[in-house]
This record gives sequence, C-alpha cells and structure tokens, in this order.
Amino acid sequence: MLVLAPPPLANRGEFGDKPNMPAFGVPMRAIAFALSLLLATPVAAFAQALPYHVDPGARDVVPNLAAVPAIRFLTTADYPPFNFRDQNGELVGFNVDLARALCAELKIACTVQAWPWDQASKALEDNQGDALIAGLAITPENGALFDFSQIYLMLPGRFVAPVASAPNFDPYALGGKKVSVRKGSTHEEFLHRYAPDAQLVEFDSEFAALDAVEKGAVDAYFGDALRASFWLNTHIGCCDFAGQPYFRPDLFGEGLAVALPAGHDAVRQAIDYGLTRLKRSGVYDELYLRWFPVSFY
Repeated sequence: MLVLAPPPLANRGEFGDKPNMPAFGVPMRAIAFALSLLLATPVAAFAQALPYHVDPGARDVVPNLAAVPAIRFLTTADYPPFNFRDQNGELVGFNVDLARALCAELKIACTVQAWPWDQASKALEDNQGDALIAGLAITPENGALFDFSQIYLMLPGRFVAPVASAPNFDPYALGGKKVSVRKGSTHEEFLHRYAPDAQLVEFDSEFAALDAVEKGAVDAYFGDALRASFWLNTHIGCCDFAGQPYFRPDLFGEGLAVALPAGHDAVRQAIDYGLTRLKRSGVYDELYLRWFPVSFY
C-alpha cells in the first residue's frame, strides 16, 4: 500500500543546489527546443491544476513599502525555464518574469541582474543585490546566512501512465505493476519506502524512463513532475499524469523561495505581500501557465 500525507498548503525548502548544470541532465539545445515547442502550444487554463502555496484567503498584512523604494534582484542565466538567455541574449524565464511582476505589483523600481551561479550567493551576501531568485537551497548552512521568502513553487513527484489507463490509475494498487524510475533518484527511494510491491524498472534518465511508458515496456512512470510535464508536451496523445501530485520536501526538495540577506525584513515582507497579491489577482497563474502549459500540479 502507498501511504502518503496530503500535500501541504505551503512548505519551505530548496529547488536545487546547482542551477548552473544543464537543466534536467540533457543538453541545453534540447531544452531550448522543448521550450520552443512548449510555449508554442498553450493549454487552456481552465483544464489545469495550479500551484496553491499562497493562501488566497489569508488576511493581508500590508508592509511598509516606503522602506523599499527598489529591489535589486539577482539570478543566473543558464537554468531554463526559470532563468536563462533567449536566442537574442535577453534574460528571460519564469523567475525573471516573476521578479518583474512583483515590482510592478508593488509599484517599485526593479532590476534583474544575472550572475554566474558560483558567485550569485556571495554577491547577495556582499550586498550587491537585495534578493536572489535562482533556487538557492534552503539548508541549515544557507539559513545561517540568508532569510527566505515564502515558498512560491514546489516540485512534486507524479505518476505518468498511458492515456487509456491514467484516469483509473490507482497508486494504492501497484503490486506486480512495472514502474519506471531514474536509477538512484529520490523518487526511486520513495517507491521503495511506500510501494515495496511495485516492480521498479531503472533507467539512466527521466526521459528514458518516460519513453518506456510510451513503448509499453512499463505500466507507469514515477519521478519529477516538472521534467515529465516537458516530456508530455512533446508526446501528446501518448500519456498523461495519473493520480495526485506528491509533495515530500525531505526527498523531492522543499520548493522555490527568494533568498535575502539576513535581517532585511522590509524587503522580505514586501516580496511575501507581492506574492500573495499576484496569486489573488491571477497574474501568478498566468506566468505559471506561460512557462509550464502542461501543469505539473
């Protein structure tokens, strides 16, 4: 039996430690091609499940925005679809658009500057920026140096199954089922813990594990939902997400948050307020669907 706690409304944690690595473990040109296809084939918003980490019913605590005349955002330029340079050299991505939307919502001046990943956190520590929006891991070590905003995006694990079986997929009945996973991944560890009766089939990459579903070699895939969403967008009619998203911060990472120098409470409160406002207005959802038309939620 697969035993899971329900997904929380909000969590704090990391997206990853090395945004300078090629995204998803595949060549950058492949990601650029996938992004071009993804952004050219939008999916209707009404059909999509959206992130819900900001409680839209929470009471507003309006910060003193007069204390924050501007925000200097730092990011990196080599981790699509979050922050990267397009074919014209422009800095683009979900994080970049979100930073600019925050400043527009707060009606304050905004700059977004790209740094090499190995220098970005030091630049923030040295006060060369006010906030780092690049997926800095929320670890005890980083927590001693920086404060973090509320979580604005988490990366769940999800099952993918053929379209014919996805609607009736039962994660509690995996006994004897073949499930593809990336070898050595935390998603494989998750299934070992909670679905010991499943027959796990290991692959060297998420995309190879997903291809096995399309070929009929396995009954389902379990792994990173973000990677799967890009794969699904280029394999329309083959497969679909099956069941609910599973959030396990201890295994899959606790999510994306904005890092700030410790003690910069005015900027942190402004960013938290802006995130809540963007979610309530629908702007956040529009940005999410722009960059992730196949929602991984």
